[in-house]
Amino acid sequence: MVTVKPLDPEFPIQQQLGIDAGPVVLVNLFTVDPGDQGALEEAWRSDALWMKKQPGYISTQLHKAIGESSMYLNYAIWDSVADFRAAFANPEFQNELSHYPSSAVTAPHLFEKVAIANFCTA
Repeated sequence: MVTVKPLDPEFPIQQQLGIDAGPVVLVNLFTVDPGDQGALEEAWRSDALWMKKQPGYISTQLHKAIGESSMYLNYAIWDSVADFRAAFANPEFQNELSHYPSSAVTAPHLFEKVAIANFCTA
């Protein structure tokens, strides 16, 4: 079972789930023991296949830190917090969390795009 810790202890994912916003990007950092990397990737793949079928899902991408690091970064784009909340709270998805290796720790956080003139649009 994966351990969830806040990326921002001042405003953890549980509080973010109560906000109406969208579109949003879920950024999720994973750490795992080196010997559990394959199990983490397989658990993530299973989650991604399930999430892909949910309303409001747009896309996801998993990245592995370079070198000998056992850290991963996932980002997933959703139409809204409400869509992500419904998928995340679904008992079927919550059951999937038991498939992660016991050494896995995840730190999820939701973000919105920011408009900066001449660089990015919101």
